[in-house]
Amino acid sequence: MRFVRLSFRFVVVALVVWFALLRYCALRLVSGFSSESRDRTRGTELARLLERLGATYVKFGQILSTRPDLLPPDVTSALAKLQDRVAPIPYADVRKVLEEELGPERMKTFASIDPEPVAAASVAQVHRATLTNGTVVAVKVQRPAIAAQVERDLALLGIFARLVDAIPSLHLLSLPGSVERFGAAMHDQLDFVLEAENNRRFAANFASDESIAVPRLEDALCTKRVLVMEFVEGVRATDPERVGGDRKQLARAGLDAILHMVFRDAFVHADMHPGNILLTDDGRVVLIDLGLVAAIPDDLRRPWIETFVSLGNYDGCAAARLFYGHAPSVGDCDFAAFEREMETHFDGFRGKALGDLETAKILAATMTILRRHHIQVDPVFTVVNIAMLVAEGLGKQLDASLDILTIAMPHLVEAIASAPPGRAMLREPQLAA
Repeated sequence: MRFVRLSFRFVVVALVVWFALLRYCALRLVSGFSSESRDRTRGTELARLLERLGATYVKFGQILSTRPDLLPPDVTSALAKLQDRVAPIPYADVRKVLEEELGPERMKTFASIDPEPVAAASVAQVHRATLTNGTVVAVKVQRPAIAAQVERDLALLGIFARLVDAIPSLHLLSLPGSVERFGAAMHDQLDFVLEAENNRRFAANFASDESIAVPRLEDALCTKRVLVMEFVEGVRATDPERVGGDRKQLARAGLDAILHMVFRDAFVHADMHPGNILLTDDGRVVLIDLGLVAAIPDDLRRPWIETFVSLGNYDGCAAARLFYGHAPSVGDCDFAAFEREMETHFDGFRGKALGDLETAKILAATMTILRRHHIQVDPVFTVVNIAMLVAEGLGKQLDASLDILTIAMPHLVEAIASAPPGRAMLREPQLAA
């Protein structure tokens, strides 16, 4: 029966993909597209396709949007707009999961549960509730049968990834490896015990900083499919104009939080976007939805720090050598040409005031150069980059004078002093004779 369901799903998905490809080819034939227009169309069509295929594919698109070293900026920007929102499941189904996970005694802990969810996503939905002691909590409940659905979708994604990987021009996308990493991330997201552990680790990491927080867990009510935690009254960072309190202080706190994650803790929120950041009127930045994290391996911490230093110093030659030497995969690359382009890119920023520079644009252009020369970046670096870009984007909405490079320097100095020895380069640059 499972094979029949998988086969039927495969046929449906194959048809949807086929019609999407026909639409894309038709658009290319009708219009004389520039490369930018072609990338924009590719991104739009890919985003539409993933939305049609369902929630797991939307999540995959969101992960791909964090790989500007693999995909053009117009494609990644279209994928980044994908919203992990689905129709909520009926409260009766939510109640059934709660009763299965908590049992009758622990269910008595709830004085009331609002049947209308405050948020609904592909893996779980969240309800506001009140405990018998008066505490207001958020109850995150996993969707019934989501684990089986994810397994089916991952199997199909794996098949399509291997087919695409067989096309020489698309081989450098390394889709099979991306699907494998995505599958591991989805399995982690389906285990709320791991998310609770992530929550506790972030809470410990920021225990000395009153301006940064994660929701406090109700440990006795947390299971593999249910999380019960503090209900945080705040404004999502997607709507920063509604924020009360000291906006400059919030901007600095948010940036400091991400710099601490990257340079001090080497433990980063890997689903970092404005929707997963709450800003409170009492001046706190609260990180939520902690199912996806990235731990920077000890042997990669120093290479990452050295790379960031080279970017901060606008040293294109050093950056080129580090990116090339630590890349997990390099295609047909003329290193001398790559180095020249990196040097020219960073020379354009010399002499400019720090306040006039945007880290997002510098990194985006750098990733375009890497992609053009077929040089991949370790996925953990892209997670770190996305976190820092989110910090800069949000910070500048709250405080236009925010300067990420200046604020990062003390964190960077501390990181250089404390980072363990890095691993040796995977390859040495091959200069032209």
